[in-house]
Amino acid sequence: MATENTELMRKAQKAMEGKWILAIGTLLVYVLINAIIQGLTTYFEFAGLLSFVLAGPLALGLHVFSLNIYRGYEAGVENLFEGFQNFLNSFVAYALMMIFVILWALLLIIPGIIAAISYSQTLFIMVDDPNIGPMEAIDKSKAMMDGYKMKYFTLSLRILGLGLLCILTLGIGFFFLMPYAEVLYAAFYSDLKGDVLEEKIELYQ
Repeated sequence: MATENTELMRKAQKAMEGKWILAIGTLLVYVLINAIIQGLTTYFEFAGLLSFVLAGPLALGLHVFSLNIYRGYEAGVENLFEGFQNFLNSFVAYALMMIFVILWALLLIIPGIIAAISYSQTLFIMVDDPNIGPMEAIDKSKAMMDGYKMKYFTLSLRILGLGLLCILTLGIGFFFLMPYAEVLYAAFYSDLKGDVLEEKIELYQ
């Protein structure tokens, strides 16, 4: 049985103790890097393509950082760039996820949301298994999320609710919510992976 979302939120908050400044700083660096790349699109036509190409490795690096925080491992801003050690696979995985979500969304918004949730664990899986192929990671994510998509959706609604409250703080609360949400999703993955290892062990053989 997977851990209740409220308990996952408590665990994520516990994992953040003493690491808030590091987490906020790292998220700001991540946002700044993406903002700079996006800003280049105003001056260089190739920058849009560059943003798409770098999105996967940077997202993988953010997942490395979030998992390190949650698991109590040594974490640092440099984690953001670890995704480039697995550049090709992270790029292909990210591109495939975007393509699949868009294709499902062309049918209706809801199938697109369901698809995005199904693929949500892909990059976390690639952090734990750097040698896994993009499609295999996507397939494992779909298998992991079987029966847990609503749980993930309700967890995301909780984050959305906190986001609405952050508006009341003139946006200051987002500096805390963004890193917390990343660690919370890492907690969700770590907890879910334990369930899958017990119930669907063949996926990891």
